[in-house]
Amino acid sequence: MRDRTVVAALLAAALGALTAAGQSSEMTFFITSQGPGDGANLGGLAGADRHCQKLAAAVGAGNRAWRAYLSTSGPGSVNARDRIGRGPWKNAKGEVIANSLEELHSEKNNLNKQTALTERGEIVNGRGDKPNRHDILTGSQKDGTALPGDPTTTTCNNWTSNGEGSAMVGHHDRTGGGQDGSSWNAAHPSRGCSQENLRGTGGDGLFYCFAAQ
Repeated sequence: MRDRTVVAALLAAALGALTAAGQSSEMTFFITSQGPGDGANLGGLAGADRHCQKLAAAVGAGNRAWRAYLSTSGPGSVNARDRIGRGPWKNAKGEVIANSLEELHSEKNNLNKQTALTERGEIVNGRGDKPNRHDILTGSQKDGTALPGDPTTTTCNNWTSNGEGSAMVGHHDRTGGGQDGSSWNAAHPSRGCSQENLRGTGGDGLFYCFAAQ
């Protein structure tokens, strides 16, 4: 009887691993389960991309080129929408988030608390949860383009600051306060750039990752 129990447990574990692998093979979008841990200092765009790639690889999806959905401001500014390919994109459960850039940046996208999952397929805490983690770093306008102005106040100095300044964030759960609390990518500026200040306005230094196809 004990042998049968052990075999059954091993089979269940193997089936779970195969299911997770199948989900990861389809995944082309996720929210980082955790940030690098240094506030909005992500090591610039290159560091943020590496973080996306590392998290994807940990769940068997490292065979794609992953890009952080982040804009930069100032001279040589970069638009987040220009970094992530053309779609379509699916979450870890295989649910379509958007079929194209146009759909992603329209009211027709399928981004909400139930679908904007981490690379592990987990729901990210939203408004009303403790702790609230719905502030997602983007540094972008609603159409996915860079914000005009000083990068210190739009992108935490292009994702290199963990102190003074601020960055535009979106709400993955599409609810909350700010300029546009229902926006997934341009809800309001953060209180600051440190980990403490990002948490103070309902975030945790998380950001969106897309497979550039």
